[in-house]
Amino acid sequence: MPKTTLRVELLTHTPEPLSLIYAAFRQCYHSGFVADMWPRLLSGEIAREKQAQFVASVMESGHASPVEHVSFTFAAEGVSRALTHQLVRHRIASYSQQSQRYVDGSNFDYVLPPAIARNPQALARFEQCMAEIGDAYRDIKALLEADGRAGAKSNEDARFVLPQAAETRIVLTMNCRSLLNFFEHRCCMRAQWEIRAMADAMLALCRGVLPELFAVAGAKCERLGYCPEGERFTCGRYPLRQPG
Repeated sequence: MPKTTLRVELLTHTPEPLSLIYAAFRQCYHSGFVADMWPRLLSGEIAREKQAQFVASVMESGHASPVEHVSFTFAAEGVSRALTHQLVRHRIASYSQQSQRYVDGSNFDYVLPPAIARNPQALARFEQCMAEIGDAYRDIKALLEADGRAGAKSNEDARFVLPQAAETRIVLTMNCRSLLNFFEHRCCMRAQWEIRAMADAMLALCRGVLPELFAVAGAKCERLGYCPEGERFTCGRYPLRQPG
């Protein structure tokens, strides 16, 4: 049962994302039919820089709903059940997660928190606990199988002893508006370290595809230029908002 390493891959995204966002925005303010404009966007007749400037100007006004037309789909592994319990709280998204019912957890891998890894005594106790849980899972599974509950029927009950540290794999799809909100909350230094690392990896992939939208994405302080968390919770990276 080795410790895991985070891996996030971009599986796919909406084709021509900037042009689609531009077209959606323009339809809100344009008297004509945006479908007639679409071939000009694809041919490059309307420059990418012009599209980006228009999208940025409208986004600054607070009108963000048209970015929902573009979505990104990621696959992640080396993440814990503790992470995915947080992840699914972002409800405007689609998730497909590896099942502990159908996938045998007898030799589960686990995520090792860095703070535990740096503490020899905590590390030894953590690893001992993971080994004990693995033994308990296998024992319970064997007892259930001997009682006639094979395959998923034994997994679905034996899994109740598995820890939040157990590795899982997940596919997730979010539209751009949900992603911007996700990054604001999960790239913040107040976010839990594991989901922050995942959010940072996802943001880097989004910037590679659509830098015009995601260049200024991330923790709220990156966009605002100050920390909105208040004196009690600020990490000190940005100054607090001054009154007045």
